[in-house]
Amino acid sequence: MSGGRLPTMHEEKDNSSSQALQKPVQASSTVASRARSSRLLHLSFVVFAGLVGGIISLFFLADSLAALGIPDPGRLTTFGLPFFRAAAWMLMALSIGSFMASAFFIYPAVPDNDNEQLHKAGLSVDGHIAARTGAWAAVGTAVVALLEVPLVMSDLTGTPIVKVLNPELMGMAVGQIAASQVWLVTAALAALVAIVGFAARTWAGQVGAFFLSVLLTVPLGMEGHSAAGGDHDYGTNSLLIHLFFIMLWVGGLMGLIAHGRRLGPNMGVAVRRYSSVALFSIIALAVTGVINALIRVEFSDLVTTRYGLLVLSKAVLTVVLAAVGFVHRRVTIPQLESAPRLFVRVSIVEVFIMAATVGVAISMGRTPPPPPRDPNLNSMQILVGYELVDAPTATNVWTMFRFDLMFGSLGLVLAGFYLYALWRLKRRGLTWSAGRTAWFLLGSLGMTLIMSNGIGLYVPALYSMHMLVHMILSMAIPLCLVLGAPVTLVMEAFEPGEPGKPTLHDASVALTKSRTLRFLTHPAVNVLQFLTFLYVLYLFPSFYELAISEHAGHVIMNWVFLISGYIYYWEVIGPDPLPWRAPTKVRLGILFFSMPLHLFAGVYLMQMQTILGLDFYESLDLPWNPDFIKDQRTGGGISWGFGQFPLVVVFGTLFTEWLREDRAQARRYDAKADVDGDADLESYNAMLKQISEGDDSGFRPH
Repeated sequence: MSGGRLPTMHEEKDNSSSQALQKPVQASSTVASRARSSRLLHLSFVVFAGLVGGIISLFFLADSLAALGIPDPGRLTTFGLPFFRAAAWMLMALSIGSFMASAFFIYPAVPDNDNEQLHKAGLSVDGHIAARTGAWAAVGTAVVALLEVPLVMSDLTGTPIVKVLNPELMGMAVGQIAASQVWLVTAALAALVAIVGFAARTWAGQVGAFFLSVLLTVPLGMEGHSAAGGDHDYGTNSLLIHLFFIMLWVGGLMGLIAHGRRLGPNMGVAVRRYSSVALFSIIALAVTGVINALIRVEFSDLVTTRYGLLVLSKAVLTVVLAAVGFVHRRVTIPQLESAPRLFVRVSIVEVFIMAATVGVAISMGRTPPPPPRDPNLNSMQILVGYELVDAPTATNVWTMFRFDLMFGSLGLVLAGFYLYALWRLKRRGLTWSAGRTAWFLLGSLGMTLIMSNGIGLYVPALYSMHMLVHMILSMAIPLCLVLGAPVTLVMEAFEPGEPGKPTLHDASVALTKSRTLRFLTHPAVNVLQFLTFLYVLYLFPSFYELAISEHAGHVIMNWVFLISGYIYYWEVIGPDPLPWRAPTKVRLGILFFSMPLHLFAGVYLMQMQTILGLDFYESLDLPWNPDFIKDQRTGGGISWGFGQFPLVVVFGTLFTEWLREDRAQARRYDAKADVDGDADLESYNAMLKQISEGDDSGFRPH
């Protein structure tokens, strides 16, 4: 012990504690060393997609600019525009995929592991990291979108980017150039997603952030070659659906890779859930890709034009991705428990191929497509996408058919999912009302039929048909869907999850307890939103003109009608549970209050002398020369008269429910009387007797 000193008591305690904890600490360090950050990997995906798009653009640009008659804006714009566009796509995908992971792939921190409290659940550590990644990716999307504004101006005018960066030209870009406006809208949406992503601390907040992030695809999906020329309704809708599923496919896989690299728990569950997303995505991508290609190119164009070569290259890459997916299903997923790194490594290669596909897709937007098959398109074919030869009649609208890619597909998907849930319910040995099934299928398949036959086809051309479809989408179809009780069906068709591991059943239960839903279905809010969209649209002519003249406005308008109507009827008459529902008598009162206000709009429109959307309707050059003021009054009559149909159904249902509640209350009262000898009645009679005889002061009422 010479030369040394005895350790103090505290030192001995610290040393013993250190030795006791040495093994666990070392083990923890080993685990931590195996967990990896994905920041650089995400950056690599974004940059690689940009490089592919930029390099292809450099090689193809000369012919593209010559075909468009635009001078060369310089290499900085030539390379930078597609580079940042591809980067924006990948960042959007990362944001969407990260929120999808935090909402649906990663189990949340459920209080007391009680899935009934899922609506109060917070985020696990992995969920928090995924949410932060989604928020920062949205920030990156907003920044890149702002960079695209001057690049678009430079590209369209052939002006070098340095000269574009002045207030006058930037003001022109913002005010007059549609592509620049699209990027500004994208930047604003991305900023909103980022704010929500950073602010959301609960599982329910992640679900909201995910659905909000999905809206990032809408502005970019509505511009480009697909939005112009003949069949642009098919072209634009197919591009929008295509972009939506690209984001789910690519983004979901990036979120899954990040979860695996940081050794997140329940990787098998996350992979299985993503596999369902990937399967639907690749089917949708294949169908919409073929539709979009058939509109723009012929078979010979695939090898004779540069646009066709890009289409062919994208198709080949998609086939390669499908092959990689097959490898996942047959090789990596079965070895997920024994060799988790194998799945991650193969997935990284897959995302790089996806990034290359995105780069090729971006280049297609910079390359002129082949000339249209019919160069002599009339104004109706250019503005609407198809031609209407005859005036609509009560018979010919039912003989016309042009499948609506957006709402026709939505109706089929809703019907398919409902029947699948019904099949699962039967497998569990449970029963379901045939009436509810009939109502839902009437609504979903009815939407497919109405939006695909002549009624839906004449919507862009005539105010009366627009109003008819508005009434159907906002009143008839939502009423049918609501009466089908889809949320209740999901709750009964899918099994509850293990403690702390919620399933689709538990998510549906959480929806019925959501504070957001409680706010939206509050009677005052619900009536206000239902009436607001009607009056804002039809009382402001410029707004109506914008909504019908742009395909994006037309699609958004129909979605608003459908969602607004569903929320309204869910609260008023829906059999599905809600966080809180007003008594039946109150809902009857709301119905009597709101419906006259809705019908009044029809009366107002019948008396209106200003023709809504006249400039657009005249630009169509309809061959039967319709009387637009008469047609508008017909539309007002439809608005006034159509409301009678749902009013009868809703009133009948509510009145029946009121009678049922009253009879149930009477039965409860009779049962109580049998038990206590009708004590309440005896007490009431005694009170009346006391009043009639007077009190101790001798007072007797006269």
